[in-house]
Formats: sequence, structure tokens, C-alpha cells
Amino acid sequence: MALTFDDGSSLFNFVVRDGYGVKGLVDLGVSKVPERYVQPPQERIEKSSATSLEVPPIDLSKLGGPCHEQVVGEIVHAAQTLGFFQVINHGVPLELLESLKEAAYDFFGQEAEKKAVYKKGTSPSPFVKYGTSFAPEKEKALEWKDYVSMVYTNDEDANKYWPQHCKEVSLEYLRTSIDMVQKLLNVLITDLGVTLENSEIVDNLIGTKMVNMNFYPACPNPDLTVGVGRHSDMGTLTVLLQDGIGGLYVKVEDDMNSAKNGQWIAIPPISGALVINIGDTLQILSNGKYKSAEHRVRTTSDQSRVSIPIFTIPKPTQKIGPLPQVVEKDGMAHYKEMAFQDYMNNFFGNAHEGKKSLDFAKI
Repeated sequence: MALTFDDGSSLFNFVVRDGYGVKGLVDLGVSKVPERYVQPPQERIEKSSATSLEVPPIDLSKLGGPCHEQVVGEIVHAAQTLGFFQVINHGVPLELLESLKEAAYDFFGQEAEKKAVYKKGTSPSPFVKYGTSFAPEKEKALEWKDYVSMVYTNDEDANKYWPQHCKEVSLEYLRTSIDMVQKLLNVLITDLGVTLENSEIVDNLIGTKMVNMNFYPACPNPDLTVGVGRHSDMGTLTVLLQDGIGGLYVKVEDDMNSAKNGQWIAIPPISGALVINIGDTLQILSNGKYKSAEHRVRTTSDQSRVSIPIFTIPKPTQKIGPLPQVVEKDGMAHYKEMAFQDYMNNFFGNAHEGKKSLDFAKI
């Protein structure tokens, strides 16, 4: 196959419709980023201008002990400011984290035809999807990323339909992470002044769970493109496993009264740690007290990298809106109540554009 494409549509067909993805381009030996992937200057990531997050990871093993209130304070402060924090002693076995990264490389290292089995429209399950970029049909510039997404319904379906290369470790990752997610949400919801005894709030917030494996092939011109464009996550909490290479950046919101307002901060990989970020649903629920984090991903030129997030989100029929206890305290609601399906449709109906998706929920 030729190393060049006559026009944008032939490249789009090769990468998106034929299922070769970005890795297919790299395997062809492309020596420069195709025009379809070149981001406008304002969307490119200037690695040299970013600073690194200097906050130590939060030790979750101290919850329930003598330092409980200190750890609660650290979690709440992070949720109210950057919307991102890293955790250690989280309960997910460290050897499992390594196995996850290996499984991701195994899956994406397959021939394109074997991955394309899981493309939308041909996948054996509507809950398993292999694809590239975020919303290719709507994006002016594509993102330098391939992914496989696995929505959890039950163990039987997961064992039957999830890809052989990664289903066992992905299921175990999900099982061992949920207790941590529930603990974090208990802390955050309780701090809003809500009593959780006999409450279904936390269960409703994580009614749907999804494991993604993201693959960012080595890029010949990382300064011209992005692995993932700037966005916030639509759900409640995201758990993210980074590899040791890094490339994740989060934006300091303009209303943080910080010298770093508007700046992008690198989230450096910490061995054995998991990254937690606040999603739009939790910002809506808290009436804006907690901040969903605007973030993006840079590519690298010397080696490929992977990341493996778990997205916890409400079920599509679940109503989301500011909690009454918070609205009473604040005096007014800043977001409207809606079915999560409506918010999700808006989120996936547009290309990444920072936190613009939250405008849909604002009053």
C-alpha cells in the first residue's frame, strides 16, 4: 500500500471506516503527520510551557484511621480546585496494573482486521467498540489515538463479548476499583452536607461502568497534533492508569484565584498510583462546588504509549441535577435537571471543545 493518500477522504476511509486506525498509518511508515491530523496552533500542546503537578499522591489507606479528616480534606480540596488528583494504596493490585498495560499493547499490536471486528456496526456487541479519535465525522482535525471501549453489563456478557486479549484483566481492574470509587464518592457527597445512610445516590451515580484502553502510537510530529483534544469527562468519576511515559495535561480554571489560572499542568506518572478526575456529572450534582477537569493528551515521538481509564457514569435514564441540600445552601441552582441520556447525547454529538459540554446543563 502506498505511503501517501490522494485526498483527505481516502485517508479518512483507511483510518476510520476500514479500521486501520492511527497505528495503521504508523505501520505504513508515515514520516510526517498527515494534514488531517494537524491541529490549529491554539490547540497544540506546548510541552515547554507547562508546569508539573507538585502535589503528592493521596494515601487512601489512611481513610478510617487517625488521619481520616486530613485525607478527606485533601480529596475535597482537589475536587474543588484542579479536579484531578493521584491516589496510592487504592486497593488495586500493582501487578494487575502492569498486566493491564501489557494487555493493551497486545490488543493494539494485532493485525488491523482482528481489531476491526469490534468496529461500530460490526462488533458482536453494542457494548464493545473499537475506534479512533473521538468524533471523526465531526472533527476538523483528528486525534492521534486508537481505542477499544467496553461497557460493563454483567460478567457473562463481558466474558462472551469483550476482546480475548484484555477481558480478564479489564474485568478484574473494574472489580477492584469500584470499592475505591465508592469510598471517594462517599467522602465527596458527605462533604456536601448530604446524609448517605440508606441513600441510593452513590449507586445511581455509578450505574454504568466502562473500561477503555487507549493507544497513542509514536508520532513523527507531536508538536502539530494531539492524542486527545481538550475536554472534560461527562460522567461522575474517572479512574485512570497512566503508563510511565506521561503526556496528560490538566487546565487550571480561570476562577481559582491562582497564579496559574488558565495554565496547563502536566500530571506526571507515579509508579503504582492511579489518577482520579472529577466529571461533569459531579460538577452538576454539587452545583459547581466540585470542578470537572479540562484535560488533554500529548503524543510523543520516540515511543507509543497506553492509558486505561474506567469511566463511572449514571444510567441513561437517571435524572441528574444539583442536589437539593446544596441548592438550599447556595440559594439557587446553577444547572438544570435532566435525564443523563440527554446530556450524553449532547456530549457525543460534538467534537471536543474544552468544557463547552457543560453549557448544555447550565441555567
